[in-house]
Amino acid sequence: MRLIDIGVNLMNRSFDRDREQLVLEARKAGVSPLIITGSSEASSRAAADYAKRFPGELYATAGVHPHEAKHCNSETLETLTGLAGRKEVIAIGECGLDYNRDFSPRPVQRMWFIKQIELAEKFSMPLFLHERDAFDDLYSILREHRNSVSRMVIHCFTGTEEALDKYLELGAFIGITGWICDERRGSRLKSLVKKIPPDRLMTETDAPYLIPRDLPRGESGRQSGRNEPKFLPHIAQTIAAALEKETECFAKESFANALRFFGITRSPISL
Repeated sequence: MRLIDIGVNLMNRSFDRDREQLVLEARKAGVSPLIITGSSEASSRAAADYAKRFPGELYATAGVHPHEAKHCNSETLETLTGLAGRKEVIAIGECGLDYNRDFSPRPVQRMWFIKQIELAEKFSMPLFLHERDAFDDLYSILREHRNSVSRMVIHCFTGTEEALDKYLELGAFIGITGWICDERRGSRLKSLVKKIPPDRLMTETDAPYLIPRDLPRGESGRQSGRNEPKFLPHIAQTIAAALEKETECFAKESFANALRFFGITRSPISL
């Protein structure tokens, strides 16, 4: 089984001691390439630099999470523009809106979200999107740019059926994480994934966050509570069961979708 983790926060400090080992373990589990999420100016630069060390095995996104929007300035846009031109950077984001915690003022979030959309338009790159309790504004902004944005994926979708329908109307791809493995919160998501067209569904861990709650107790690394890319096959198995598909069949679809969406033309490494 082959899978691509489209969203892993590999530069998170929780991975500082064993980052390279995680990449190796993911590869052994059939999870490769990994796409490292950039969520600030610093993490985007670090993600690109680290991905450069593993051509064909690691890629990166470059963007500013809405929590970090309050720290942005003209130099931020210059940095993201430079990163967007690097071959290992294959999407703009993680960007979007987050009205749940409002760590950045909402007008500032919207301004920097639009600037990153414009950057994706300039480079004809896909968008890696974050939305939490901000659907109406995010959808409205995306709708205004729907004819100029090449591709977009709703990262870690956990929203409503109405939101899913509208995202799909925009042509968005949908990323599903280990949230679907949560017996408390994932039951609704298990029914909603059936509405996602097979050619627009992708898998991700969002590691080190959102470790699947139903991982077997004997699973290596489970006790730490830290999510890792090697757990992606477990997430894929849960999604496949919800879709009433064989896991291998679903994995092939998800893998092909990620290659197409991110424009990965270089053959991934042999496993």
